[in-house]
Amino acid sequence: DREILYELQAPETHAFRITHDYTVRKPGERYYFNVVRAGSHVTDPESIDLDSGESLKRETIDGKTARERKLAVGEAKDDTEIVVTYLARPLAAGTTNRIRLKETYADAKSLYLDGDELVWDRTFGRLRNTVVLPAGWYLTALSAASTIQTLPDGRVSIYTVNPRTDDVRVYLRARKRAAAKSR
Repeated sequence: DREILYELQAPETHAFRITHDYTVRKPGERYYFNVVRAGSHVTDPESIDLDSGESLKRETIDGKTARERKLAVGEAKDDTEIVVTYLARPLAAGTTNRIRLKETYADAKSLYLDGDELVWDRTFGRLRNTVVLPAGWYLTALSAASTIQTLPDGRVSIYTVNPRTDDVRVYLRARKRAAAKSR
């Protein structure tokens, strides 16, 4: 529940693919609501029941629609985007249901180009956070203690732990690798 993966796309798109898992625990629960952070726009949501492997029905609505439907999404402004995942069945008492959500966010304040450098500037509220740079980019600056590794496909992965009860800001910069010269 406390881990999230951000796969950054080309910085000029301002887009990143988010993958996170959630454990539904409340008996009778029929939905999972992912309230999108202000300033972000969500597309391409996917929801998977990890217990069965089945793809779950989902839709994106706004805060106004959620209130009209009397959905328990908490405080949400009229224009707040909410991804609603419909669970395969209401949760039975004494059971849990693991689901995986994948979404593409666009947020020009979180991912952008500054000259020829990619900039990622976002706060993390979850315990475990992984940011993967787009293919062909390497890390040049990082504001948070992190574990950095090169993945088998050559992309750079930055793993940050936030043990605090509040958000931690992660600011990083990256540059595009020079094209390899052929012999």
